[in-house]
Amino acid sequence: FTAASMALTCFDLKRVLAFSTVSQLGYMMMGLGVGGFTAGMFHLTTHAYFKALLFLAAGSVIHAVHTNEMRDMGALRHKMPITYITFLLGTLALAGIPPFSGFYSKDEVLAAALARNPYLFAIGAMAAAMTAFYMARALVMTFHGKPKHEHKYAHAHENPWMMTVPLMLLAAVSVVSGWVLTRNDMFE
Repeated sequence: FTAASMALTCFDLKRVLAFSTVSQLGYMMMGLGVGGFTAGMFHLTTHAYFKALLFLAAGSVIHAVHTNEMRDMGALRHKMPITYITFLLGTLALAGIPPFSGFYSKDEVLAAALARNPYLFAIGAMAAAMTAFYMARALVMTFHGKPKHEHKYAHAHENPWMMTVPLMLLAAVSVVSGWVLTRNDMFE
């Protein structure tokens, strides 16, 4: 829970994502620790897709507004619609919302934990809820509400295709990879 508590008190967009990486590594290790080896590896795989998406989207935002500080952002969904949609999709995947990839892999880890130790399942479920909360916080602070810093907002812009096309590709993989990988028995 240390990573989650750090993410809740942090206002640096990249650091919030880094703290979420720590909590997801904990998920992977929990999967391995309860004997859910394929579940842990499955989450490692889906996590690679949606975390790459989130870090690239954060880089797109930082490039556009020249700050990491979420308190200086706000309302960027109007200026950066592609970055916003892709960040939203990555957030939904990380939060484990169906039908996004994180749902499938977190479900496998939690199922393995429940089969082995109900207390670990409860801890994993609480960690998933905390992750969803602090990622929603980052999304709202960055893309919703009113602009917090008028000068930065006035100069914000969607980035060129060299940044938005990879965002869109990673978003597509983040949406479908969990379903595709479970259907092809790669992680069963």
